[in-house]
Amino acid sequence: MVALGASLLTVVSMPHFDIITNVMLLNSVSVLSAAFQVWAGCIAKERKRIITLPIMAIVLIFLGYLLFALGFLLEDRNNPHMKSQVQVSVGLAIVGSVLVSLNWWENYSTLFNILFLDSISKDIAQSRNMVCIMSSMVRVLVTASVVGAYIPLSGRDWFSVTTIKSEDRTVILGLLALQIVSSAMCHWFVVVACKMHALRSSFAVPIYLASVVVLAVILGPVVYLYVISDSYHNTTAYCQNLTDTKHSEWAWRLVADISHTLCARNGVREMDPGTLGFLGSSTISWWLGFVLSTVYIWFLRIQRIERTQDLFVRRLYEGAFLEQSMLLNTRFEILKMSKFKRMKEKVMVYLCATMWHENYSEMMKIIISMFRLDKYRPKGNLSNDVVFEFHIFFDDAFKDVKDSFGRHVNEYGEILVEVLKEVYMIFSEEDPNIFKQRRELPSQKIINTPYGGRLQYTLPKGNTLMVHFKDKLLIRHKKRWSQIMYLYYLLGWRLNNAYARKLEEGNDEKTLAEELQYSYVMTQSKGNSSVIQKEKDNTFILALDGDTDFQPSAVMLLIDRLKLYSDVGAACGRIHPTGAGPMVWYQKFEYAVGHWMQKTAEHVMGCVLCSPGCFSLFRAAALMDDNVMKKYTTKATEAGHYVQYDQGEDRWLCTLLLQQGWRVEYSAASDAYTNAPQDFKEFYNQRRRWGPSTMANTIDLLGSGGLTSQKNKSISKPFIIYQIFTMIASILGPASICLMLAGSFTYIFNVDVNVALVLAIVPPAVYLGLCFKLKSDTQITLAAVMSVIYALFMTATIPAIIGQMVEEKTFVTPAGIFFITMVVVFVTTAALHPQEFGLVVYGLMYFLCIPSGYLLLTIYSMVNMNNVTWGTRESGGPAKTPVATLQRQVMQAKLCSCCRSPPEESQPTTEAEMQDLEVRCHSRQDEER
Repeated sequence: MVALGASLLTVVSMPHFDIITNVMLLNSVSVLSAAFQVWAGCIAKERKRIITLPIMAIVLIFLGYLLFALGFLLEDRNNPHMKSQVQVSVGLAIVGSVLVSLNWWENYSTLFNILFLDSISKDIAQSRNMVCIMSSMVRVLVTASVVGAYIPLSGRDWFSVTTIKSEDRTVILGLLALQIVSSAMCHWFVVVACKMHALRSSFAVPIYLASVVVLAVILGPVVYLYVISDSYHNTTAYCQNLTDTKHSEWAWRLVADISHTLCARNGVREMDPGTLGFLGSSTISWWLGFVLSTVYIWFLRIQRIERTQDLFVRRLYEGAFLEQSMLLNTRFEILKMSKFKRMKEKVMVYLCATMWHENYSEMMKIIISMFRLDKYRPKGNLSNDVVFEFHIFFDDAFKDVKDSFGRHVNEYGEILVEVLKEVYMIFSEEDPNIFKQRRELPSQKIINTPYGGRLQYTLPKGNTLMVHFKDKLLIRHKKRWSQIMYLYYLLGWRLNNAYARKLEEGNDEKTLAEELQYSYVMTQSKGNSSVIQKEKDNTFILALDGDTDFQPSAVMLLIDRLKLYSDVGAACGRIHPTGAGPMVWYQKFEYAVGHWMQKTAEHVMGCVLCSPGCFSLFRAAALMDDNVMKKYTTKATEAGHYVQYDQGEDRWLCTLLLQQGWRVEYSAASDAYTNAPQDFKEFYNQRRRWGPSTMANTIDLLGSGGLTSQKNKSISKPFIIYQIFTMIASILGPASICLMLAGSFTYIFNVDVNVALVLAIVPPAVYLGLCFKLKSDTQITLAAVMSVIYALFMTATIPAIIGQMVEEKTFVTPAGIFFITMVVVFVTTAALHPQEFGLVVYGLMYFLCIPSGYLLLTIYSMVNMNNVTWGTRESGGPAKTPVATLQRQVMQAKLCSCCRSPPEESQPTTEAEMQDLEVRCHSRQDEER
């Protein structure tokens, strides 16, 4: 039917009309789509103001049909032969446009609850490729049949149709090629615009204006030639001159053909007001009807980087009705009427920081960041958009004290309390320039808990801060179990049990049941959901490390991203390592390259595979989904579990989210700063955890790639292939480094290729063998020595590569291509991030450490996979100095109250002197009694 309508419209009818009518008549093919929208809206009991638009579209399109028919029939009413021919052409045009509008019935088939249409739609979707092939063949046959029947019926012979002049053939073929290329490019750009979430500005508006602009472009030269011609104000003479004038230029012939279609109409040639009025009114009516029938696209909610098959119902577009098919083929959805008027929704954000052995300066960073956010969004703020609650989960916070009842908070916990006191006093000052008495730290709640203890503070701006001190004798320790603790505490208990508590408080059970059953339109358009599901969607958890430094704007950017895209389960920011020394320089460039290239590529092509636990925002609904939070609590019992579950818990959590269909995104503008390992040993131990964990989670994701790509719209099979190549490159990394070293040996020492290859392989092979015999610390020491040697060699390699290119007068050498490509890629990428361009300086350190980072570190990580310790902050050394200072201050305060303050030169400086003064103080107190 569609092929028949397209043939009747384009082959039989349109050659008899003028160019203006032909361009605007195509907009009338939206008539049945508007009718289907009205039908679907009535079934869904949609509000009148929504149904009014497609009803107006139907009225305007039929009004256009009426004006179109009257304009042609009244124009040729005095010519019986022409009148009958025009009647046939007008009737076939209307019938053809209605038949063509059946092309997009699939867009509405699932809305009518008709089993027959549903089954057909499902069958077509399952065999889309075969259906497209078969329908194309049927169209070719139908079009050929219509042409074959039309030629003899119209009184023409095949010779006149098939005989084309050579100059006309060139123009026709050129237009055909232009039509094919421009249609394909338009379709591609439309898909890109939709995936970039530029639905209105880059898709709907340009398509609406396409027919108007086309008319302006093709009529502009015609009007211009008419104005400058000698026959101005005499259109009949102008049309006659066009017929008599012959030109060989193709542009002139196109303008002449356009003018001939207009001059063929008597009313246009004679400038009849009635004909011009009917022509203008019909074209405007069709255009407005087309706009109103597709206005739903302006309110269509699509996800960024959505799959093409989810954007458009049919894969193919109509070449003859390009702009109409692109809009009418866009997925149609009905916005169902909600019971309550949806207002701007408030979100709840829990900031959860995990701590262990952080020192004073590291704790100061995270506490200041929290107080800064409390000042930015006070409790009960006028914005009323976000509510914050702060939590710190302190791992292994208790110690045994000799001759004491029970366990005491260790020195790290004491430092945290002191930091909280200092920061509170600073942020409680409204104007630090005014001398006044400082506000005292408010009385905090000290609560005994089954897992240890909890301190609860009210921050200066009203938000709540809770410090959870965990005793490893009472509850599992380490970071993953701290995360599980706050997930079940905040989501499993406080969120899920809200309605149970309301029932216990005496609320009406029937009212609560109705509230739970209330349905609203989910932002991801997955169907109906209860109020508690709505709360899950609007509850976020910001995972933090104990040394993370961030600004409120960075948090708000992540919140906005999760509020905007309902299928995003997690979002991470740009992590900046802080510290000093060569190891930090290496990591600064490594982090920069990883975010510039890898995370950005994952974000654009599919999903981010790892949202780091030091600064990531998670959606409660995603964490509470099937096989996410529950599976995250799995206790490691096998070797692979320890690597995947405990050594890289943040990457494993993201893998669970991806496998469940949630999207993980990256926000480059959300900056956070965290301390990086400054010591070579600490760096190697950190990467010893990260490397195998990354590989284990990637293998897990690739193993379920087929199912994941089906469930997760953002993970396509090409993205899975990309990850396979990334995995292969990681596996081949050490071998590539050996080949690079062998090439450098060949040029620098002028040795044979085979000898150079042996020299490159033997040192890492020896290191590999020694790693199986030596202790971990000794392995790292040996790796450090070899890293220095390799760095010196890499230093000599750079001028050697440059010298080789100069000597051979070409850069087309393996080493030259590698070196130049790496420099060009890094510098270009840094130039695209001008605020971070200075990090290019650290690229030299990164280059020198390539053998250490990609060869020796890989060997160390693989050999020590049995080591499941954390590797960083293992010792308590960093806490000694601050705690000693605090103890000295407390002791001096006691001495001041009982023994008077000693002179400055006689203040105690050693532990023995402090003990001596304490004994004298107690003696003085006994004498006074």
